Amino acid sequence: MSTQATTPAVPLAERAYRIRRNALLMGQVQGQGYIGQALGAADLLAVAYFQAMDYRPHEPAWEGRDRFYLSIGHYAIALYAALIEAGIVPAEELETYGCDESRLPMSGMASYTPGMEITGGSLGHGLGIAVGACLGLKRKQSASFVYNLLSDGELNEGSTWEAAMSASHWKLDNLIAVIDVNNQQADGHSSEILAFEPIVDRWQSFGWFAQRVNGNDLQALVAAFDAARNHPGAQPRVIICDTRMGKGVPFLESREKTHFIRVDEHEWEQALTALDAGRQ
Repeated sequence: MSTQATTPAVPLAERAYRIRRNALLMGQVQGQGYIGQALGAADLLAVAYFQAMDYRPHEPAWEGRDRFYLSIGHYAIALYAALIEAGIVPAEELETYGCDESRLPMSGMASYTPGMEITGGSLGHGLGIAVGACLGLKRKQSASFVYNLLSDGELNEGSTWEAAMSASHWKLDNLIAVIDVNNQQADGHSSEILAFEPIVDRWQSFGWFAQRVNGNDLQALVAAFDAARNHPGAQPRVIICDTRMGKGVPFLESREKTHFIRVDEHEWEQALTALDAGRQ
């Protein structure tokens, strides 16, 4: 039985809010982290875990599950926040984020965390792993999907495009790539480091069914995830999500650089207050 049948009906906006709040609380433990990405990606994670995917919270290795592959290892705080909200990781572990012997290390590792399917990074490896997994699922005649979250910075990597070409060649209609386009990476704006536009045309030219949506619009995301899963063509699918770094906390949204955030101690409470004020 899938999570949709076992999880109480909670509005997706509330799920996204809780994911953001979980991320802020974890960031507060260490006083720093990839909070901008977690806040920006919360909406697409809410749709993935509470609308699109089949899984069993108390049986994370269930063979019939849809897989969520986090290609971007440093986004782990975002995925942990979603796994906690989904009931896969106990909420009390939130306070252990980044601590010694925690199951929630600052960079995602599959050997530590329930629901963490792969160890993400070096960047550009995730889509290739997803392609291999999809081929394996095909051989098992499994109906499961693999969702692979990528960053726009990973479009710099040749291995990403090799995997994209391979997915099209093998007609992997069980692969749904989700790209977080927030236009930031460690060295600056992603579009200036190595331009990726026209991004939809490029993915289509590699044989993918491609959609581009506002990654902070829940209704648009639901429609895109549904269209990707139900697309009739024998081809891989990609959802390109334009997101806002720091979404939900205005003073973080307005920061020029939010790739990795160090927040003063008093600002964590300000961030939580701001998030609560904008709660839908």
